[in-house]
Amino acid sequence: MTRKLAVLAALLLVPGVLSVAGPAAAQDAQSRGLTTIGLQGWQVLTTASVRDGGDKVSTPGYTTRGWLPVQPDDAGAPGTEINALVQNGRCPDVFYSDNLRKCFGYVDKLGPVATLPFADPWWYRTDFTPAIRPGQHAQLTIPGIVGEGDVWVNGTLVATKDVVSGAFAGHTFDVTKLVKPGRNTLAIKVYPNDPTKMYTLDQVDWGQIPPDNNTGIQFPPTLQVSDALTGDNAHVVQDNAPDLSSSKLTVKVDVTNNAATARTGDVAATITPPSGAPIVVEQRVTIPANTKKTVAFAPVKIAHPKVWWPYSMGDQPLYTLTTAVSQDGVLSTSSKSTFGIRTVTSRLVGKSAPLPEGARQFTINGRDFVFRGGGFAPDLFLRYDKADTAHQLALIKNLGLSGVRLEGHDMPQNFYDQADRAGLLVIGGFLCCDAWQPEDASTLTERDYRIMHDSAYTIAQMERNHPSVFNYGWSDNEPLPRQESETLRAFAEADFQVPVIASAEYKSTPTLGQSGEKEGPYDWVPPSYWYDSSHFDPEDSSRTNAGGAWGFASEQSAGHTVPTLDSIKRFLSPAEQAKLWQDPEYNQYHANFEPGHGGYAFGTLYTLDQSILQRYGKWNSLESYVDLANIANYENTRSQFEAFLHHSTDRANPSTGVVYWQLNKGWPTLLWSLYNDDGDQAGAYFGAQKANKPLHAIYGYDNGSVTLDNLGAVAQTGLSVRARVIDTAGKVLDDQTAAGISLGSQGVRTGVLKPKVPAETKAPAPAQVYFVELQVTRGGTVVDRNVYWLSTQKDVVDWAKTLGNPQATLAQYGNLQALRNLPKSQVSAVASTRPSGPGLVTTVTITNTSKTPGAAFFLRADVRRGTPGGREAPGDNQLANATWDDNDITLWPGQSQTLTVTYRAADLRGAAPVISVDGFNTGRIVVRGTGGAHA
Repeated sequence: MTRKLAVLAALLLVPGVLSVAGPAAAQDAQSRGLTTIGLQGWQVLTTASVRDGGDKVSTPGYTTRGWLPVQPDDAGAPGTEINALVQNGRCPDVFYSDNLRKCFGYVDKLGPVATLPFADPWWYRTDFTPAIRPGQHAQLTIPGIVGEGDVWVNGTLVATKDVVSGAFAGHTFDVTKLVKPGRNTLAIKVYPNDPTKMYTLDQVDWGQIPPDNNTGIQFPPTLQVSDALTGDNAHVVQDNAPDLSSSKLTVKVDVTNNAATARTGDVAATITPPSGAPIVVEQRVTIPANTKKTVAFAPVKIAHPKVWWPYSMGDQPLYTLTTAVSQDGVLSTSSKSTFGIRTVTSRLVGKSAPLPEGARQFTINGRDFVFRGGGFAPDLFLRYDKADTAHQLALIKNLGLSGVRLEGHDMPQNFYDQADRAGLLVIGGFLCCDAWQPEDASTLTERDYRIMHDSAYTIAQMERNHPSVFNYGWSDNEPLPRQESETLRAFAEADFQVPVIASAEYKSTPTLGQSGEKEGPYDWVPPSYWYDSSHFDPEDSSRTNAGGAWGFASEQSAGHTVPTLDSIKRFLSPAEQAKLWQDPEYNQYHANFEPGHGGYAFGTLYTLDQSILQRYGKWNSLESYVDLANIANYENTRSQFEAFLHHSTDRANPSTGVVYWQLNKGWPTLLWSLYNDDGDQAGAYFGAQKANKPLHAIYGYDNGSVTLDNLGAVAQTGLSVRARVIDTAGKVLDDQTAAGISLGSQGVRTGVLKPKVPAETKAPAPAQVYFVELQVTRGGTVVDRNVYWLSTQKDVVDWAKTLGNPQATLAQYGNLQALRNLPKSQVSAVASTRPSGPGLVTTVTITNTSKTPGAAFFLRADVRRGTPGGREAPGDNQLANATWDDNDITLWPGQSQTLTVTYRAADLRGAAPVISVDGFNTGRIVVRGTGGAHA
């Protein structure tokens, strides 16, 4: 074995040699010689309270009495200025009511500061002790600043904010002459973030804008210590056969000679498959003095590679890339990362009137699919938590979604690592509505273009190895020509192999062509709206804020979502709770109220409230308002996702994907979310979950026919679909079954059957409410139940007034008020609990035990902390993080359904679990989580 292979073998076999490195601008998940700075903590303070300059602040031993100590998050970063205040108790209960804006009252221990303490720069300071020997070299990487920063090391200015600007523009500096054995100090003077002028990030209109505008450090600085030869930027370029029967993998490593004379060394790389023998390649290189060279190995051809798939299509095998750079048999640097072999393509399909040049269709490994996802938002203060990410990704998979869209909020490496393992797809892209979206090239400077290029290069480095990331693009507007060219050049330099999309709206560039995507609406529309495929603005195809399930919808939803009552009580004050149901025009801080904000009525739930009032009738309490809002949210989110599946087979005008706007928020919210910040899953969550079940039957609001889809990874045979139409008294009006159906993976079959429903009526004629129940069976077992509540008085959209607007204007509301008169029903439940890994799993079987024929409507189960007597513990007892496989169900007499919930045993806080079951027309029951009669 050669000396270089011996070094590599030792590297691979000795546990612990590869040290964890954090996310930095470098792509490596692990690397020898690369350490994260600040893991022992940071000290933070506004410059208004610091008289000294960077030459003193960055000196080891500098007195920091009165500074705010900050522990890094799971990404290794200190976070924002607000995070520093929160960690030190200066912003108590920051997510409750409007406490966030009270952070303006911050007073430092050293005395009062400016009225607006975030208008001044803040110091971020940390000590570090590198393992460095005489003759070794040190490279400091600043992976981006949310705002801009002056960087100081040991009393010396390394770089100014003219260079260090942008949330994702990474820079590496040679600090060999500054760093010494023992205690060293890094200090960064962080200037206030201004997303209208800086290429950073912003909360846009997703959540409240924090008073500090997210100013701070989201990704941790790193220090790489090496001998003369330094290796970094290791990655694999794939050249896959069209049928993925083989793959050519080219390993690339950048090797830098930090010495004043040419040096010769050995570079080795190992590709380790998920199973089987590793493949080792090696190369001896000579690098001129003070020069960086990209070492590209001869392609490695793999026959029949293990292919990475989204979780709904297959498995997620990951290959490991390990590299080592050595000189004279001594290891200098190493790296370790993972990648997945897969091919992503896209094209325009279905050229028709709404999208005359076609809709964007994405393909994974040669297979078309309908992308179904949501817009993901990080924590409001950019704090990264691995466990929270794991829980959220589990919620997303439980929803049955394909993945997420990240608009301008690129995440730490661990996020993508987890998405890779989970088989969830990630749409990356630049932010809208700020500096990333310039409209006049004459206002841009060479510095602007440099930051754009550097940002794109760093983003590409961070995300290119991750099979979960499957496209990247711009938001509302297409890029300016040079903005585009700088970005595409950087992507090419970094070997970022994903489709790049010109815009999230229906816009184009000469280079990238038509985006094939559309946006909107953003406020309440009726469920039937999503099934429209014929309304658009013929004079301006970019105005696509009207029309439902056609094309690729990059962001759209019916706006406000109302959490459960448990969740509401956690973040709204009693006064805000009262306003929620008593005053529809009240501006709620947690609905993104912002004085002077443009656009439609941010802060109010007025449009949603009016629809509930017109369609379901008036509420008389907070509880009744929450019940009705959850029912309305359920039917709407279900309809949005179902419509895109229902219309996906329309060759002339197909629906190819939909991104719900939004999936989550970085704080508790009443706007645009499928689950709340506390993990709470309300009606919107379960409506979306129902639509995205692996085997699922859909009732089309447009033509009244039933569609069956198979969103799982394998073909299904022997399927039957039964459709029953039932009135509110429980009388069966129609009963049909279609049997012997087979569907391949991702298959959608329309026109399975067409239930006979009551004839449509027009107001003021009396309206009849009825149910359509769909059941899918396989081998005699029910695998999907889906219940609709419908009215003979339909929602009618006034399309002339709706085109180009963020919500629908209605000529007539549907009338579902007969649901308020449903006869009372009785239900029983039995539960059993078992351990599962570190958590618990409870199954709950709910049965409609009524003697009358009516439905037990919209039954919701919750797991709660209980008393020894099997009742609910007092106070906030809901386990919001508990994850249900189904909920908000409807049953007729004699019917039962078993629900399964998983949760952490620690969340019980030593109590026994109990299960509560509430229904729209039933009383509340509570059962022991370990079985027993209902209470």
